[in-house]
Amino acid sequence: MNVRFFSIAALLASTIVLMAFMIPQEKKKGGPWEVPQEYVSMENPYKDDASLEKYGKQAYMKHCRSCHGNTGEGDGPKARNLEYDPGNLADAAWQDKVSDGELYYMSIIGRDEMPNYESKITDDEERWALINYLRTLKK
Repeated sequence: MNVRFFSIAALLASTIVLMAFMIPQEKKKGGPWEVPQEYVSMENPYKDDASLEKYGKQAYMKHCRSCHGNTGEGDGPKARNLEYDPGNLADAAWQDKVSDGELYYMSIIGRDEMPNYESKITDDEERWALINYLRTLKK
C-alpha cells in the first residue's frame, strides 16, 4: 500500500511540475518605446517596392521568427523564454499607430530583450525590405 501511495504521489507531483512548464506564463508588457524624432519622421525610401517582399521575408525568417513567430504574433519558439512579451506585430491597431521610421527603430536599433541588428543587417535596402515585410503581417 505504501508503495502504491508513493507512486501516485510521485506521479501527481511530476504532473504538476510538467504542467507549470506547459502552461503559458504571463509575460510582462514592455513600456512605451521612446523613439527619437529623427526615426519617427524617417521616410521609407522603398515603401512601394513590392519586389522586396521576398528579401524582407528572408530577413524576418532569419532574425525575427524565433521570437515573433511565423506570422508575427509573438509565439515563436524563443518567446516563452523571454521576460517580456515580444508583442503582436500582426495587430492592425498597433501597426496603424507606428510609422515606418518607428518600426525601423524598433526592429533595427532595439532595446532590452529586442536585440540591436545594426551589425547583423547592415544593408539599408535589406532593413527597409524587412520593414515592408512586417507591414504584410498586418491582420
